[in-house]
Amino acid sequence: MLIPSIDLMGGRVVQLEQGERLRVASDDIDYWIERFAAYPRVQLIDLDAAMCKGENTSLVERIARRLPVQVGGGIRTVEAARRRLEAGARQVILGSALFAEREGRGVVRTEFAQEIAAAVDAKFVLAGIDSRGGRIAIKGWTVSIALTAEEAMTQLDPFVEGYLYTHIDGEGLLQGFPLETAERLRVCTRRRLIVAGGIRSQSEIDALDAMGVDAVAGMAIYTNLLKA
Repeated sequence: MLIPSIDLMGGRVVQLEQGERLRVASDDIDYWIERFAAYPRVQLIDLDAAMCKGENTSLVERIARRLPVQVGGGIRTVEAARRRLEAGARQVILGSALFAEREGRGVVRTEFAQEIAAAVDAKFVLAGIDSRGGRIAIKGWTVSIALTAEEAMTQLDPFVEGYLYTHIDGEGLLQGFPLETAERLRVCTRRRLIVAGGIRSQSEIDALDAMGVDAVAGMAIYTNLLKA
């Protein structure tokens, strides 16, 4: 399944290369809402909140009222997760809040994951696993920790409905998603698996779908490389 992505920064819909370089920016929010209205799921990320550089809460809530969205970006507490769900989000994506660095090693905050699952129900929770160079990146992708996606998924499986894995190395570059990575992650869990980062073609989406993996696409849609 293809999941189109809406990333928000400074009140605009944007697309970044590897979370840093601005490639696309649009002020026409209603256009993108209407364009994605037929999709059973849309991904909505507040990049400002993820990077601790502000927030787009009113815009997130406006979009969540009109589209079936899974929402991420800056969700670090039970209260924040509840607010997003109450505002209309179908699921929330938790990323950095699920991880920490202790004594030079990355750890999974399983106690927090359990707390979130108990408070809002695990079926509404996706774990966001962002990876650069084989290591999980946190804090708006600015810090890499000594923890792999496979290690994290093994520990988080009891507390989430599924996973959003982002391949930062290819994010926004339109070079394709490494299918062998999807195959490796698919055997780690029986839960829902969604991947993002570099997806550029329908053939990739079809190959992922054959594995039982959903695909998030952003740059390919916004640059009209992928029809959506």
